[in-house]
Amino acid sequence: MEISRRSLIKGGIASALVLTSTPRALGAPALIGRQQLDIRSLSFDCVNTGEQLKTVDYWIEGEYVPDALAAINKALRDFMSGQVHPIAPELLDAMHQIGRRLETDCRFELICGYRSPETNAKLSRMYSGVAPHSLHMNGQAADIALPGRPLREVHETALALRAGGVGFYPDQNFVHIDVGRVRRWVG
Repeated sequence: MEISRRSLIKGGIASALVLTSTPRALGAPALIGRQQLDIRSLSFDCVNTGEQLKTVDYWIEGEYVPDALAAINKALRDFMSGQVHPIAPELLDAMHQIGRRLETDCRFELICGYRSPETNAKLSRMYSGVAPHSLHMNGQAADIALPGRPLREVHETALALRAGGVGFYPDQNFVHIDVGRVRRWVG
């Protein structure tokens, strides 16, 4: 009986990858026998909700994994209203690249992901640095930190990606990243 690569993946190979934590901790492709799988994984400690999303493989062998994306969408939901919105896969890829370049396990502290227009308007009235047309409202921005790495390193790595906007907020201990036009600022 011949088994295709796709059927192996769908048949639960992703769960077997937990056993190969050392290569994945550095963002390297996982090894199964002689076969090497290209996997992108993220995990989040959500500061405002107190929740954690354990390592989730959101991209395997060139394809985004719908169930994993749904779990990430829920974790990055509007922390005030609870509203869930799709998070741009390009944003997830940018975070994954930041984590890999800094040789981490891609476990981020999430300060803010998606914001509903109502939440964004409320925050904009409360804080002068909140953009009234923020890309958070489109699921295209996140405010993050990376435990174990200085915030300045996260900021510089995000800038080097040139994947979109990067804001540096040292007093609030986070870096804003988005997948809009390339720009930079200090908050």
